[in-house]
Amino acid sequence: MAERKSVLLRLDPAVHDALVRWANDELRSTNAQIEFLLRRALAEAGRLPSGTTAQPKRGRPRKSEEDGG
Repeated sequence: MAERKSVLLRLDPAVHDALVRWANDELRSTNAQIEFLLRRALAEAGRLPSGTTAQPKRGRPRKSEEDGG
């Protein structure tokens, strides 16, 4: 996996609070929610680079048929 970049992001406190609530509703961290939204916006604008790795799925992995799930 490629090295992740860190970015300092300044947000209006009300926007941050709304993001935190939304992330909690989606069972994501605030950071993962921001990345999810940025990726979606880039994809919709046709600007998501083709070499971009997929964002990890949230939650526990599903049990496979072989595991008795």
